[in-house]
Amino acid sequence: MGTRQTNKLLVPEARAAMSQFKQEAAQELGINVPTNGYMGDLPSRVNGSIGGQMVKKMIQAYEQSLAGQQQ
Repeated sequence: MGTRQTNKLLVPEARAAMSQFKQEAAQELGINVPTNGYMGDLPSRVNGSIGGQMVKKMIQAYEQSLAGQQQ
């Protein structure tokens, strides 16, 4: 059975930026991501931690943008 990616980006042009964002989130957690970007060998818990860190950073950025609008 081959591996198929089921996650679809809403803006496909953002693929490189999202990959970089994932790398940064992993680095912040001290997780080494293989240079080829394949993360299927990492445990689900590790991948979940990276995703959680990404969401945390997105929420933080959104909150900061809202705070900036209220000034």
